[in-house]
Amino acid sequence: MTNKLFIGSLDYSVTDSQLEELFSTIGKVISAKVVVDRDTGQGKGFAFIEMETVEAAKTAMNKLNGTVLIDRAIAIKEAKPQVGR
Repeated sequence: MTNKLFIGSLDYSVTDSQLEELFSTIGKVISAKVVVDRDTGQGKGFAFIEMETVEAAKTAMNKLNGTVLIDRAIAIKEAKPQVGR
């Protein structure tokens, strides 16, 4: 397990700061990045969170998976390494 998490099923209006606020209730957040469409700037419905420790990432995944954020239950998984194009 790593300290990076994939967050799916997000409302398109969720911001980086809203995610950081939610995950900081579990532990220190290193980064929170909602993936946005480069043309419109609208969120694509998923994001990546990096927690300070692997333990914090595991706890966040266990406690926050299924949490409702802006009327949608979020899905949390371990982030997979980025594959080159």
